[in-house]
Amino acid sequence: MRRHLLTSLVALAVAGTFLTPPALASSGTASRSDERKLTEDAKGNYEALESADQYAEARSAPGDTIDAAAYLAARTAAGALPTVGGAWQEVTSKPYDSDAHGYRDPVWSNSGGGSGLVGGRVTALAADGSTLYMGAADGGVWKSTDGGTTWAPLTDDAATLSIGALAVDPADHSLWVGTGESNTSSDGYAGIGVLRSTDGGATFHRVGGAELNNALVSRVVFDGQGNVYLATSVGLYKRSASDVTSPWTLVLKPCVGQADTTFISDVAVRPGTHGRTVVAVVGWRGGSACNGFYVSNDGGASFTRTTATGSINDAQIGRTTLAYSADGAKLYALVESSTLFNHPSANQGGTTLMGLFAASGGTPAGPWNTIAETGKLADSGSALQASRGYSPGVQSWYNQFLAVDPADSNHIYLGLEEVYETTDGGSTWTTIAPYWNFGLPCAKNGLDACPPTPHSDQHAVMITDGRVYIGNDGGVYSRALRNATGWTDHNATLRTLQYYFAGAGRLPAGGTAIWGGLQDNGVSLLLPGSSTMVSPFGGDGGDVIVDPNNADRAVVEYTGLDMALTTNGGRSDGTVPSFREMTPSCYAYTYTPSPCDPNPRFIAPFRADPDNVNHWVAGGRYVWDNGGKGWDTTCSGTSCDWTIVHDTGAGHSITAIAVKGGVTYVGWCGPCNAPGFEAGIDTNAGGTWHRISAPNLPNRFINALVIDPANASHVYAVYNGFSRRWTDDAGYGHVFESTDAGATWTDISGNLPDTPSDDLVVANGKLVLGTDVGVFVAAAGGGAGTTWSRLGTALPNASVNDLTVTPDGAILAATHGRGIWQITLS
Repeated sequence: MRRHLLTSLVALAVAGTFLTPPALASSGTASRSDERKLTEDAKGNYEALESADQYAEARSAPGDTIDAAAYLAARTAAGALPTVGGAWQEVTSKPYDSDAHGYRDPVWSNSGGGSGLVGGRVTALAADGSTLYMGAADGGVWKSTDGGTTWAPLTDDAATLSIGALAVDPADHSLWVGTGESNTSSDGYAGIGVLRSTDGGATFHRVGGAELNNALVSRVVFDGQGNVYLATSVGLYKRSASDVTSPWTLVLKPCVGQADTTFISDVAVRPGTHGRTVVAVVGWRGGSACNGFYVSNDGGASFTRTTATGSINDAQIGRTTLAYSADGAKLYALVESSTLFNHPSANQGGTTLMGLFAASGGTPAGPWNTIAETGKLADSGSALQASRGYSPGVQSWYNQFLAVDPADSNHIYLGLEEVYETTDGGSTWTTIAPYWNFGLPCAKNGLDACPPTPHSDQHAVMITDGRVYIGNDGGVYSRALRNATGWTDHNATLRTLQYYFAGAGRLPAGGTAIWGGLQDNGVSLLLPGSSTMVSPFGGDGGDVIVDPNNADRAVVEYTGLDMALTTNGGRSDGTVPSFREMTPSCYAYTYTPSPCDPNPRFIAPFRADPDNVNHWVAGGRYVWDNGGKGWDTTCSGTSCDWTIVHDTGAGHSITAIAVKGGVTYVGWCGPCNAPGFEAGIDTNAGGTWHRISAPNLPNRFINALVIDPANASHVYAVYNGFSRRWTDDAGYGHVFESTDAGATWTDISGNLPDTPSDDLVVANGKLVLGTDVGVFVAAAGGGAGTTWSRLGTALPNASVNDLTVTPDGAILAATHGRGIWQITLS
């Protein structure tokens, strides 16, 4: 769930930072949950900017951006291919219980934290009367007509499922969808502009043309005069809400040609001005020459830069969210400090938050008064109050929302990592949704003594029908607008989980269990016949190994190759550990190995040998081998079963591993970002480690290596990113085959769409490829003439990050936004 607060970067757009995990609690009884404290030094939150970029750079390297038209072209090409096979079936259709009893490892589980049923990251909310709409990071738009009890997806077949903003036009009840998540997160995808539905989401049509391809959308706002504004990463746009075919009009894009100066983080129309006064803010999180407030008093025809006075430091404005009181008399601004973001060594408070400010005159010139800052919020009952370097607003560049009660301008909801409420204009605050329940006074009486609390990392808020709804990294929650005593969880049918990897195995008692690593929602476990999925392992989940013959035995990953194993399916009563950390990574929690790996990927690869499930190979800078010790593998600060068998080189990070018997292949990059990007493959095939030299292999990110189950000299390489006209000098092709241990390679991409490719499995004489635009299948052995088809119907258009074959021969597709799906090859 939340051992690690999400990394940050806009995939396909910009670079960022990530937050390192807090210190581990010591293992102990459930009554000692107050020891789970967030004590990471503030500087540690900024030490590895590179890691934040990794999901994005896998798709953009060797460049640093991708034109969204590339994804549109890939989807068009995919749609032109024939479809074979049956229909995909949703596997993760059961609710995901992050607080499941019986899965409470005292060190690794977040069960008892209070978030209950969870889903993936929610980025937007909107309502049309009693109808609710929700937008997810890479899960599309969902609809509920029963107050959030049940949800149905609306856009599974849309060209993109990355949602940045939602709004309903009160004039005609049409739903407007701004695509392209704008939270600057590492796994966010750029968008294709705005989609509109006039029939409650049954059908959608794009508004305007291609001018907003590759944009990220922060806000869609109607001015009450028939116009709509769009805050985007490439400027502020406007159009008539009744004209949906002509291009959008750019009305504000200051400092054209300067980096990071066009990111409009929010726009608001001042109530009572009949649409004449419009306030926009250039709010790039790292600051820019043009960050600040811009005002139009002529209905958006022209904008003037306004210097904020009073408590706001105009020179340090970063990401900013705006909210007006219903009468327009007060303007509120939630402001991240670009200075705190850029100079972590000077930030001893563990925050990037400048504060929440109020302008009683309703104008962005102010004067502004501070009504909330880190210290006041920490003292309001925050679960971050006792932390060192992990204070409220530590991620204000990533998670923000702000809402004012339309009936009371002094009643405000503020979302950062937690949710805070004031009823007196900011004189006093209450933490109404703490980060988690660990460490709170109520937890001294047991893990379940505290009331449930929403997941952390807040992104969206909506006030409707006497309730306030919030959206965060764990889904949707709501409570009564006033005098509320608790939260309602709305995630039972919200299937938007963001998987990195999945694995499956048979259980001793029968049936198949499925494990999976998730963004900010730990590691899930789906057991046969269960009514819910459970979460035995918290934080960010990564790669997994599952014993195919005993799924109680699994290896899971936090981040940075921090591996832990279980032999009892993660079951624990909270007193006895069910996981044992046994990683050679320098980022181990409970010890520091010597030697240790200094350069693993944020989600680092490790693999089990199909010839011997106890033989594992893991990769950071080094190739590590556990010597076949399997679930007896141990590692500590004084001894470790992992040994270094190869060094890929200084600055290199392993991105892919394949192992069979004594033969190992590893793909690496280094540097892994645009300046000087380089990738390669090393192997010990033939007896000694060497670097493969093949002139036709691309210089792009190697996402997967796969060995033929029958022949260790027969290997496939899967390349991420785009080629052809989208990425210069990157090389062509996405799937390559070698039958001579890597000495020569054949491009077998054939008629595949030019799209980021993620994983490959070999099964039943077929090759199955997972990509960002779907799953494709071809007969093995086709060589350069390989012909691919789309595999199956009904699979949502979320990216497929991982494929695995179950013991029963089915193919599992782990998507990064729509859960896990399954199909059986004919």
